[in-house]
Amino acid sequence: MRDEVHYLQEVVTRQWPQAKVLILGDVILDKYASGRVERISPEAPVPVVRANRSSEQPGGAANVAMNVVTMGGKATLLGFTGCDPDRELLLQQLAAAGVDSALIGVEGTPTTAKLRILAGQHQIVRLDHESTAERPASAYEALLRRYEAALPGAQVVILSDYAKGVLTESVCKRAIALARQAGVPVLVDPKVRDFSRYAGATTICPNRSELALATGVQGEVEAELNAGQRYVTELGLSHLTVTMSEKGIYTLWPDRRHHAPAVARQVFDVSGAGDTAIAALALCAAAGVPPEQAAVLANVAAGIVVAKVGTVPAKQKEVLSELRSRMADSSSRKTMSLPELAEQVAEWQAAGEKVVFTNGCFDLVHVGHVTLLEQCREFGTRLVVGVNSDASVSGLKGPSRPVISEQQRARLLSALAVTDAVVIFGEPTPIEVIKAIRPDVLVKGGDYTEATVVGAPEVRSWGGRVELVPLVEGFSTSDIVRRIQAQAKA
Repeated sequence: MRDEVHYLQEVVTRQWPQAKVLILGDVILDKYASGRVERISPEAPVPVVRANRSSEQPGGAANVAMNVVTMGGKATLLGFTGCDPDRELLLQQLAAAGVDSALIGVEGTPTTAKLRILAGQHQIVRLDHESTAERPASAYEALLRRYEAALPGAQVVILSDYAKGVLTESVCKRAIALARQAGVPVLVDPKVRDFSRYAGATTICPNRSELALATGVQGEVEAELNAGQRYVTELGLSHLTVTMSEKGIYTLWPDRRHHAPAVARQVFDVSGAGDTAIAALALCAAAGVPPEQAAVLANVAAGIVVAKVGTVPAKQKEVLSELRSRMADSSSRKTMSLPELAEQVAEWQAAGEKVVFTNGCFDLVHVGHVTLLEQCREFGTRLVVGVNSDASVSGLKGPSRPVISEQQRARLLSALAVTDAVVIFGEPTPIEVIKAIRPDVLVKGGDYTEATVVGAPEVRSWGGRVELVPLVEGFSTSDIVRRIQAQAKA
């Protein structure tokens, strides 16, 4: 975990600032009026908000561009506006933030704007000014010319679809085709039910409700993800990226999945969280970061903005601060109770990950232990380590053991990057742990045979397998203790 976090810190500090992102989509001006509710209107049974503060923020595709810039990258933004004061306000804010915008003003249609009325932190009502009708053909021709001209300077493209008239089927197909010809990856934030217009993109990034609307499958997570996986092949995608709020982000390939869990945060406002997530994913794509690690950073960034009120982009320093916090407490979170572990393993396996289990006393962790754990990890994608409790070790090794307490031993194992979870068990053998988590692979040292490995029949019964790895000669806790005692007497 620490190695991954260090790598992600390097990505954010060194590679994100080099990223050049081209955003094409529906720009919105988000407006806010907030105050206090002190009475009900005599005209209708509605609250009267005494407004004392108002603000405006770029929203929609414009919020995506703002997130790209505030997280350290460079953004070029294309889309439509009206020819009105809201357009000028939007252009001023984008320019002040450092976004390179080339927005086309279309006569006869307003700049899309959403006015939210808030009492404290609670939204009372939203008033939308918009037109979702298609613009004149000349406007789309001008838009695509600007897109084609900007494409050579981009490392990644985002299509930010809010169904406000920019990303028609023909525009999507043309934009994706041009990007593919140029070798530029395309990420799509979808809005329409039919995903076929996004065929050929690198990835589509629906939230859970958008995926359910597109597939017609809703209810169990497993069924929803299975339906989503079919789209990868059908639409010629590299992968599908599904954001699932508190359940995190699932990255789907035709034959496998990866789950990046969300970090628990107090949620004040989900406005713009999807914009932040796709901006982070795009910055990672521009930097060549694998989708699995990109999902982690997208989770971090989205988790920051849901803790804020309104459409507020995430900042690079906030992402780095969250990563530092993760590094500080990641190892302590690895030690779990058996019920917590069983739930976590079930989530990993539902995401298509292969779980490996091994166990031992691990009293005075030495190079032989570390080598064993490194070999265990090669058999799967997640490694769970069972640790004998103090009472269990004393029963197996004698009253002078353990040298190190169970909590300290679990803490040491949790600090190793190779481990994903640690559980302490009080019985002489880990059979109850094995039955509870049902690992895919059970690993023991070469001093065992398959016939003597506890849990081997059970693991094979549910389709798992048993692996034996050679021990590192010359290393054992008993030998270390004897050498220490001999030196103390000398």
